[in-house]
Amino acid sequence: MQQFSEHQVDGVVVIAASGAVDMLSAPELQNMMSAAADRHPAGLILDMTEVDFLGTAGMEVLMTTRKQLGENTRFAVVADGPATSRPMTIMGLADYIELFSSLDVALGDFTG
Repeated sequence: MQQFSEHQVDGVVVIAASGAVDMLSAPELQNMMSAAADRHPAGLILDMTEVDFLGTAGMEVLMTTRKQLGENTRFAVVADGPATSRPMTIMGLADYIELFSSLDVALGDFTG
């Protein structure tokens, strides 16, 4: 079952995803990411620690969100492992989006 949730830590919006981020679930994720971006947060982190499949539709959401946020808002993805960080690196997304191995590390970098 696909699931997304959102919370804030010191002005940084954290959206957590689990399961597969593919063409079926990507529209829901895009809606959440766009709604968060529209609030102009200090930063936005997508936590994909519990994601077991990241398809091209999911990667498109990441690039759309990066563009929507612009240069003044930090955006990062927590992705570690073959299901998430590897496809992002292969597709070149890691050149445009900050990658962190854990949410704690990402939040420490954003709020520290």
